[in-house]
Amino acid sequence: MPMPTIVAGSQRLTSAGWPVPEERRLVTVLFVDIVGSTALVDRLDPEDVRILQRAYFDTVGGVLRRWHGVVEKYVGDAVMALFGARRSDGFDAYRAVRAALEIQGALDRRPPPGAPRLRVRAGVATGEALVELAAARDGGHGVASGAVITTAARLQEYAPPGGVALCAATHRATVGLVDQRRVPPVALVGKALPVDVWHATGTIRPAPARHEGPLVGRRRELAAARDLIVRAVRGRDPRWLSLVGPAGSGRSRLLHELTRAVRTVDGAPVRWCVAHCPPYPEPLAPVADLVRGLAGLRAGEPPATVRRRLTAALTDLVPPAGLTEAVSALEALLATPDGSGDAARGAEVAREALLGLAARQPVVVAVDDLDRATAALDRFLHRLFAAATARSLPLVVVASHRPERTDVRPDPRDRRHRLALPPLRPVETGRLLRHLLGRADRPAATIARLLPLVGGNPGRAAAYVASLGAAQSVPEVVRREVDARLDRLDGARRAVLMAVATVGAGTTAATVARLLDWAPGRAAPVLRALAVAGLLVARADGRYAVADAVVRELAYARLPRAARAAFARRAGRPAEADAPPVPVVVHAPTTPVPPAPARADADRPAARDARAAHPAPLRRPAATPRFPETPRPASTPRVVALPRLATLPRVADVPRVAVVPGARPVPGPPVAVPPARVGGGRVVELRGWTAVGDRVPSAGPDPTATPDLTAGPGPTASGPTAGPHRTTGSDRAAGLDRVSRSAGPGRAADPYGAADGDGPWAPGPDGSARWQGRGQRPRWVLPRGTPIAA
Repeated sequence: MPMPTIVAGSQRLTSAGWPVPEERRLVTVLFVDIVGSTALVDRLDPEDVRILQRAYFDTVGGVLRRWHGVVEKYVGDAVMALFGARRSDGFDAYRAVRAALEIQGALDRRPPPGAPRLRVRAGVATGEALVELAAARDGGHGVASGAVITTAARLQEYAPPGGVALCAATHRATVGLVDQRRVPPVALVGKALPVDVWHATGTIRPAPARHEGPLVGRRRELAAARDLIVRAVRGRDPRWLSLVGPAGSGRSRLLHELTRAVRTVDGAPVRWCVAHCPPYPEPLAPVADLVRGLAGLRAGEPPATVRRRLTAALTDLVPPAGLTEAVSALEALLATPDGSGDAARGAEVAREALLGLAARQPVVVAVDDLDRATAALDRFLHRLFAAATARSLPLVVVASHRPERTDVRPDPRDRRHRLALPPLRPVETGRLLRHLLGRADRPAATIARLLPLVGGNPGRAAAYVASLGAAQSVPEVVRREVDARLDRLDGARRAVLMAVATVGAGTTAATVARLLDWAPGRAAPVLRALAVAGLLVARADGRYAVADAVVRELAYARLPRAARAAFARRAGRPAEADAPPVPVVVHAPTTPVPPAPARADADRPAARDARAAHPAPLRRPAATPRFPETPRPASTPRVVALPRLATLPRVADVPRVAVVPGARPVPGPPVAVPPARVGGGRVVELRGWTAVGDRVPSAGPDPTATPDLTAGPGPTASGPTAGPHRTTGSDRAAGLDRVSRSAGPGRAADPYGAADGDGPWAPGPDGSARWQGRGQRPRWVLPRGTPIAA
């Protein structure tokens, strides 16, 4: 029977703070329903039903608020909550599943008076929805709209009593954090195909990350961190080292390599005690991990083994009179690290044990992802560091966290050091991608397409390689990270970032103010702040562009169609429902070209043959050539409008290349076709030549040859290859394209492998430069975007 709506603990929030009241967001929906509610209500008096409702909704609402969920509505005896509707932290699905798992236990601990035990089912689904930001509060009806809401409601019907059913997207977002069991697919009402379902059974301890492969681009940071630890140990001068970088920058990998690099100092073994902060940990769970590492314990060992190993570890570190009490306190900490009195006493014992160990040998206490830590863990680390400093012990604290974290307890003696992890250089990113693609058995030519999307972030590189062949253009883990980064911005900054992402080709403060209907001068300081934060790049002409292609794509995707149309109207261009225009380079489609995932080593002989077949390098004309207005013959290439999935975003207004599968260039002399307009994008077509910076393949003199269809920045086989001065030097900074001719069936050689040879750069005419290696023919470097001719 229908039940009246009761809003429990509603919280009114302030307005969204920026002109767009709605956003397209990735949210997680939790739907909870009572098992057998109809029969239960039929047996109760209406007043007893009201008492049951209040107790039930109050208990469920308390759990949801503790996990930062927003109660969207109460429908009968069902509760629907949203996670990530107003602010995302990248773990919205995890919070929703944790809340769903706790609801049944909370109802068991607090049963409604005069009613039998309530059993509930829960369904959790993750997907895109249109969210009204101002209404994203408890009891705000109609906050979100989308198919994900119906999916969550249907999923809970297939959960067992007291259980939780998950969709595929929620499963992928929580794998490794939640214990899950796959069940046969189910047919949901309204779905054409069966839906994969998982049942969540509980939480698990995240397994330690596996770090395989070579360390790329972090040798300097590793050496600096190692030297600091060695100096602190030798001088018995405690230090606090912070490894600072955004998500995916390689903080955990650097910490792992640091434990291997500093094993001994002057012959004395260094004891490493390492803990990791999972998302939303128990207050003292990392301290319990430090104790397990100190005693050599594993999770799940029997109590007798735990007591025996704790006793052996503490025998020489605490006074004999207090050994039994110390072991009992540590056992309580390991059992329930919830910050209670017994757990806090165990943390004090753990601190004294670490200090006693540091008096005997050098100790390094490391905590990964400290930005997830609770206040209790912060107090533990700072008290440990202060005590070690007072006693002049060889102890070092190493913590990794995001740049946004600020230490609220600065040290007056300047014992704290921050080691920033900058993005990898393009050549380093290419080497990392080459290794990842080799492990995944993917062609090395994919590096060219992935390089501008990765942006020097090792985590993104691994995510993009793992998602090759998937339907989504942005991997889910990358989208969650970028969404969390966008939500950390205030309303004004997020609005300006979305406006700049809409314009795309670089915009001024006046244009942004016009798009957002702001007063003149209001947008300029916000643009400068975003540039300082690294989200925008300021160009020499005073224009701003989004620095990260993925950030631009996702910021634009958040805007609803009405907001996009309004921005387009204010910008004075036609409204477009698709993604912002992207310049691409295409060729006329002919016969399909089969995929050929050949390796770079096999391509190098063909590349050398291609260089020998074309003795004449390309040259830059003295003036831009004039092109006749007569129609081109049917045999020449034509500009083809790419589908939406083939377009790629642009980084700082530098064009990138998207290639239509099955397309091939037409052989002939190298010419440049003037830009054309296709939709809202600028399409540049190049025939018969290869631009190594923005690579466009050429079939060469053989009309039957198989062309190279790799696309993206990076040198080809006939251009300069490995070496940072040939990929990331002044030529790349100045926006220069390396240009050369290639021919034959060979595909592009790996630009990040071994070099064929080295040679000097020589200045050329009109701002160009010439590169010639030993025993090789010269190549020319032209300023990016300049037309060329033979």
